Amino acid sequence: MPKRLLRRYLPDHHKIRSHRHLSRFGSRLHDPNLWHLNRRSVAGAAAIGLFCAFLPIPGQMIVAAALAVAVRVNLPMSVALVWLTNPVTMPPVYFFCYKVGAWLLGLPARAEPFELSLTWVRHELASVWEPFLLGSLVCGLLSAAAGYGLIRLIWRWQVVRSWEARKSRR
Repeated sequence: MPKRLLRRYLPDHHKIRSHRHLSRFGSRLHDPNLWHLNRRSVAGAAAIGLFCAFLPIPGQMIVAAALAVAVRVNLPMSVALVWLTNPVTMPPVYFFCYKVGAWLLGLPARAEPFELSLTWVRHELASVWEPFLLGSLVCGLLSAAAGYGLIRLIWRWQVVRSWEARKSRR
């Protein structure tokens, strides 16, 4: 069941291999582990994608793709999960990361949310970068661990359920 559901939404690996930005990886994209849908590959991809989603850097998808190729987990899944933080969800997610970082450092958190403007970045980022970066890393690590564990648990539950259904049919 999870394989069929995931295959329906994931792009074809031939299209991804021929993508101009991903062609930098060369023959490494021909590794079958990057395209297989199994418990290890999907769980690892979820961890990488969720971790990279919380990184406050441009090019999160490229970082996720490079990590997926290096660790040899499902490439499309890791890149797709980076879109957890998209232009709509980025301000509240990053504000939450800042709040977590401020709480961990014992600093008073500012009440106003982040603005996505160049003038704000120039003037205000100098005072909030430490809690923001710490919160982003902590939230990324926690979400990666939770995603990895949850995928493994759901996958295992699905396999056991299908075994039981197969047993009951006999």
